[in-house]
Amino acid sequence: MSDERLCWTPATELAALIRKKKVSPVEVLDAVLDRIERLNPKLNAFVTLTDEPARREAKAAERALSKKGARLGPLHGVPFSVKDLVITKGVRTTFGTPLYRDNVPSEDAPMVERLKAAGAIMLGKTNTPTFGWIGATHNLLFGPTRNPWNLGRTPGGSSGGASAAAAAGLGPLHVGTDGGGSIRIPASFAGIYGLKASFGRIPAYPPSGAWSLSHIGPMTRTVADAALMLQVAAGPDERDQTSLPAAPVDYVKALAGGVKGLRVAWSADLGFADVVDPEVRDLCAKGASAFREVGCRVEAVDPGWPSPLDCWSQLFGGGIATRLAPYLDRKSEIDPGLYRIIETTLKNPPTTYVQAWFDRLAWWEHPRRLFEKYDLLLTPTIACPPFAIGLDNPTEIAGKPVPPYAWIPFTFPFNMTGQPAASVPCGFTKDGLPVGLQIVGRRFDDATVLRASAAFERVRPWARHRPPLG
Repeated sequence: MSDERLCWTPATELAALIRKKKVSPVEVLDAVLDRIERLNPKLNAFVTLTDEPARREAKAAERALSKKGARLGPLHGVPFSVKDLVITKGVRTTFGTPLYRDNVPSEDAPMVERLKAAGAIMLGKTNTPTFGWIGATHNLLFGPTRNPWNLGRTPGGSSGGASAAAAAGLGPLHVGTDGGGSIRIPASFAGIYGLKASFGRIPAYPPSGAWSLSHIGPMTRTVADAALMLQVAAGPDERDQTSLPAAPVDYVKALAGGVKGLRVAWSADLGFADVVDPEVRDLCAKGASAFREVGCRVEAVDPGWPSPLDCWSQLFGGGIATRLAPYLDRKSEIDPGLYRIIETTLKNPPTTYVQAWFDRLAWWEHPRRLFEKYDLLLTPTIACPPFAIGLDNPTEIAGKPVPPYAWIPFTFPFNMTGQPAASVPCGFTKDGLPVGLQIVGRRFDDATVLRASAAFERVRPWARHRPPLG
C-alpha cells in the first residue's frame, strides 16, 4: 500500500491490516511522519512531535506481531495525537501558553493512558489556544493553526490543531477537549467527525478550569474510528470523581444498529440564535432531511428556548479566570482578549458564579422537556463558515455585526447539560468551506448518537473529500 493511501486509511482498517501483517506499524508511522514533515509547516497543527519515541514503539509493535501468544490491543500500531491541553507523561504540555512552556507532566491523562494500553502510538501534541479559551486556534507561544481547506481561515478551536491534522491526513486518531464546543467547532470547520461524549463517559484528569463543562474525546475522519476510540477510553477512573460507570455497550458494534423509527427534531436556531449564515442553514437543513432517508421521523421544531449564554460565560470564564489569576503580573504572556476576561471576571462577587450554577440547573428544564418527545436533536454545529485566521471570534455573520460567542449558540448549551453531541460534515459552502451538522442525544445515550452519525455517514459520505494540500 502506498504511503499516500496509508495516511488516509481509517484506524479501524489500519488495525486490521497490521494484525494480519499486511502492513507494518513502522510503515504506517513513517508514512504519517513524512506527511507531517511535509505539511505541518503550512498548517502548524503539531507543536511537539514525539517522532523518536514513536519510532521505537513502532519497531516494538512490529516485533510483537511475530511473537507467539502476544496480546495485541485493538489499536496495535495505530498512530494518534494529543491536544496540548491534555497531559502526557514525559512530553511537554504547555496548555497553549508561555506560562507553561517548560511544563513536563509525570503521568498521562486517562484517555492517553488507555489509548497507549490499547497499542496506539503517540505522534505528538497538537496546537490549542491558551487553556482552550476561544473557538479558534492561535496563541502567543506557537502562533496560529491554519485550516487545510483554506490556509487563510481558522480550523476552529480550541482543538484546532487536532482538526487540522485529521483533515490533512496527519494520522487517523486525535484527542480533543470540549468546554463550549471545542471538539465540535473545529470538526465542523475542518470537515471531520467530532464526538463530545456524555460528561464523564471518558474520564478527564487533571480537572480543567472549566471542569464542570469540559469533556475529552475523539476527533477522526470516520464515525467508526471515533467509536473505537470511545470503546477504548470509556469507563471510570478514580482520578475523576465525575467519571461514569462503564456502560454495557460495545460502541463499535452499536454502529450496525438501525435508526428507523427514531423521533428527530430539527431546529435552525433553538429560539435564541440571533443570526445564522443562510448557506450554513440551508446545508444543515438538507443534512437533517437525510435522516428521513434512513427511516427517522424528522420534525422541524421551534423550541423558543432562552439563551443560556450568560450562565455558561460565568461558569467557563470564572473557572479560567481563577486558574490564571496568580499570573496577572505576567500580562505580556497572556492573550490580550483573555486578560480582559480575567480582569472583568475577577471583579464579580462570588455569588455571581454560584448564581450561574443555579441558572444552569434551571435551564436544563428546556432540553429535558424536548427529549421527552424526541430521541435526537439536530442543529447547525456553528452559525457561520470558518472565519479569517487570527480573529478570536468573527465580527460579523452574513454581513451582520455580532458580539463574541454569537457564532456558537448551538454548542455550549450541551456542555451545560452534559449530553452527548457530535458534529458530522454535511457539505461545503460555495467558497469550498466545510459545514457541520450537530447531532445531540439524550443524557448518557452515546450509542444512539454514534449510530445516527454512522447512518448519516452511509447516505452522505464525506471521507472521500480531501483538502487541496497534495
